Amino acid sequence: MLRITDDMLDWLSLEWFSLNTLRSFDWVFPLVLYALPVVPLLFVLKWLFTLNSRNKLNVAMFDGKLPWQWSSLLRFIPDTLFILFIMLVLVALARPQQINEQVEQTAEGIDIILALDVSGSMELQDIKPNRLDAAKEVALEFINGRVQDRIGLVVFAGDAYSLAPLTTDYQMLRESISSIGFKMIENDGTAIGSALAVATNRMRDSEAKSKVVILISDGENTAGSLDPQMAAQLAKGFDIKLYSIGIGKDGQVPYALDEEGKTLFVETKLDESSLRDVATIGNGQFFRADTKDALQSVFKSINQLEKTEVSEKRFRDTKDYYQVYLKWALLLLLSWMLLKNTFVTNVLED
Repeated sequence: MLRITDDMLDWLSLEWFSLNTLRSFDWVFPLVLYALPVVPLLFVLKWLFTLNSRNKLNVAMFDGKLPWQWSSLLRFIPDTLFILFIMLVLVALARPQQINEQVEQTAEGIDIILALDVSGSMELQDIKPNRLDAAKEVALEFINGRVQDRIGLVVFAGDAYSLAPLTTDYQMLRESISSIGFKMIENDGTAIGSALAVATNRMRDSEAKSKVVILISDGENTAGSLDPQMAAQLAKGFDIKLYSIGIGKDGQVPYALDEEGKTLFVETKLDESSLRDVATIGNGQFFRADTKDALQSVFKSINQLEKTEVSEKRFRDTKDYYQVYLKWALLLLLSWMLLKNTFVTNVLED
């Protein structure tokens, strides 16, 4: 919407009649504008009805026809001014105004830690393009749907590290997620207990009304010095709710291409026991996702379970501009009154 600037505050500016300015207005009574084309139409009809009834004066001692003179158009000026006067009154009656509405959103946010497995088994391609990239894409969608929530990132394989602190800087979080890759943690394995411990350490001083850890992994706990169940008990002591997601299919799944371009398969089976125990202890839920669509559905479910209540305050600043068009209308009315009693009205018709 076009905003009225200081340069346009002078009511004599012709910018008030530009299409952009007129389209920028909110009209209180827009139906009045439909009467605008009726005004000149009525004057045209009046002229047609009186065309043959006007008195004509024959010029004596003249044989022939007078050439057309541009000065004969001057007699139309008063009527034109009066037509414009009425049309501007209608514009003013339609009450043009501009509304500046500001929306202030407030929310008591949730603290969420995404703990993502980056071990070698996340390279398996049963979920396209692979388990890790699919999890990253869905995590990005999850972040885009949050409002005023602080989100942090933990990555783990044989060890666990905090990749991003709790923050509302979603752009930084998106960049951090995009940077996640294989081999970023030297020790391979699946240290679920260590990942929960790092996430709990990040959240222990949080004063958020709700604290949540979302753990995404495709394997059982094979590394780290802390048992997952013990880590879950520790998180529970800090009122942290735990959601665990087991990602991947069971059976033969593709993981790479050989030298001849043939797909290589590996036998895999998800051990759900540790992930289920973690969710049960942490008063959360365990989910299984063997496709990208299923993973998206899981995050949607968590999004509903841990939904942030957002309240809105709207501030409306309304400014009327009908006075501008009334001033123009009065100016044209005065001009019409001055011209109607001058020679302009009496210019002879060719």
